[in-house]
Amino acid sequence: MSDQEVLVVVSKLKNYIRNASGMNTAGNVAPKLSDMIRSLCDQAIENARKDGRKTIMDRDFD
Repeated sequence: MSDQEVLVVVSKLKNYIRNASGMNTAGNVAPKLSDMIRSLCDQAIENARKDGRKTIMDRDFD
């Protein structure tokens, strides 16, 4: 788990999980998900750089 800023809206995440499954969300889910988002973003940044762009696009996440 990271000590960096959480990148998701925790209340929205919890509401989504509850509405989709009826389940609760543990407190350590948002930081873990934020770490996963950071990793995806880092890869997208590299993909855009390799393409010579300064704008991240949806295709950079493939």
